[in-house]
Amino acid sequence: MPETSPSDPGRPTIVTLTMNPALDISTTTDRVHHTSKVRCHGVRHDPGGGGINVARIAHVLGAPVTAVFPIGGHTGELLTDMLEHSGVSYHSVPIADLTRESLTVNEESTGHQYRFVLPGPFVTHEEQDAVLQRLREVAASAQFLVASGSLPPGVPADFYQRVADLCRELGVLLILDSSGGGLTQVRYGAFLVKPSKRELREYVGRDVPTTADQVAAAHELIDRGVTQAVVVSLGADGALLATADVDQKFEAIDVPVVLSGVGAGDAMVAGITVALSRRWSLSDAVRYGVATGSAMLLTPGTAPCRPEDVERLFAQAAPPVDVTRSPARN
Repeated sequence: MPETSPSDPGRPTIVTLTMNPALDISTTTDRVHHTSKVRCHGVRHDPGGGGINVARIAHVLGAPVTAVFPIGGHTGELLTDMLEHSGVSYHSVPIADLTRESLTVNEESTGHQYRFVLPGPFVTHEEQDAVLQRLREVAASAQFLVASGSLPPGVPADFYQRVADLCRELGVLLILDSSGGGLTQVRYGAFLVKPSKRELREYVGRDVPTTADQVAAAHELIDRGVTQAVVVSLGADGALLATADVDQKFEAIDVPVVLSGVGAGDAMVAGITVALSRRWSLSDAVRYGVATGSAMLLTPGTAPCRPEDVERLFAQAAPPVDVTRSPARN
């Protein structure tokens, strides 16, 4: 298994970090039921995990990007083989444990989708340090570092703060999309964070039912110095952008046929980051991110979206609407 792909661009604009990569498996069956065997068809394999998904989409959108991640075992070998075949540059760090698999099952009779996500390998302290050292080398000349996804067993909850410290040292802007509680351990140093509504609710410890409540909660991260900007992904309700100066709501883009919702959040992050690397305004970047996430719904499994779909949906996207936040509640 190569530690560096031959397509390494040398000086990427965007670097992504995936601490818990996955071999994504998607398949289809008529109905999911218990006890007896569920016969499936149309199996698809994709390299996955938050930062890897971001890198794949940024690559198809034409941005210079490199993915950094730990990898282990035969599942790791298959993941890197597919990533290399796609032309995405990467730097992998070997670990002793086995890279996880994730399974998505589409149920034809109902249109429901079932996702089975495994916890991932145990990553030792020495392996964590090796990933950070590789990240330091690769990101030294980058503009943006996207840290995305869950943390595997063995990696402490404050790991992303170490990444934020590294970004501050290098002068790189950190875009963070963390699940599983990683956001709550970041105290400072992010440029942009992208929580879901659920993750935002978990961070502030209360329900955020209205747009005004969500923007107020987002400002708690800004006021505490965690980040300069917050983009809240709201699924079918679109997205919110909060900064010290601007609060805006972005409508979702209607996509009549949805093949898979897997990876839409990662696609949004990729679109935002690519647009920022083109020196677009933050508002336009979020609108491009919404279009990219919507385009992801048109592809099966975690297959990357098509650039032509992104551009078409971006042209259809409504301009954002300014919103007023309610006072934060204790």
